[in-house]
Amino acid sequence: MNKSIRSSTLTRTRLIEAALQVFASLGVQGATTREIARVAGVNEVTLFRHFASKEQLLGAVMKNALALQTEALAHPEAWTQDLKIDLRQYAHLYNTMLETQEDLIRTFIGEAKRHPEAAKQVIQEAVKPLGEKLVAYLQSSQKLGTVRADIDPFPAVDMFTGMLLAGMLCRSVKFNPSSYSCEDYIETCVDIFVSGISATPLSVVDAAVRGCLKSG
Repeated sequence: MNKSIRSSTLTRTRLIEAALQVFASLGVQGATTREIARVAGVNEVTLFRHFASKEQLLGAVMKNALALQTEALAHPEAWTQDLKIDLRQYAHLYNTMLETQEDLIRTFIGEAKRHPEAAKQVIQEAVKPLGEKLVAYLQSSQKLGTVRADIDPFPAVDMFTGMLLAGMLCRSVKFNPSSYSCEDYIETCVDIFVSGISATPLSVVDAAVRGCLKSG
């Protein structure tokens, strides 16, 4: 990588990091390209060389925030086809993203009704791939017969991720101090969700396993 490309990449990274900070503190509407450029230590002209608009910069912030989780779920071979194992892995990845981006998420929730339509579209497009990975997995599991055929994967995924979001928000304000750990909460979410969508109730599977162990 030559010097000019490296410098451009570093500037882009600084702009994304600055935008994350400004969006989290001032919100989508309150954030300005001038303030983002100031925090990044560049002028607005430089910002616009990299990003055509505030919305485009917001999209880069969101994609950067979700990059690790999206990449981890991008490869079909990462799934074991064991519902509990796979959903536990997804839950941990999703929870990591929630905790890392808590300030930004709280800001978006707080001003959700005031988001300009362009900003809403950017946010929805950024988070879409992460949800689609789990929807596709559940659809595949329905074909395999491990997930109930009568379950609509789209609201099911929203419910599952909603539980994880609620847990992060409650933990961070200590609604339940010392009553249970983050791990306990995630495990409970996975247990309840898998029990609800599994084509074979877990109690039946557990009983069968116990029967095999006794006969062995």
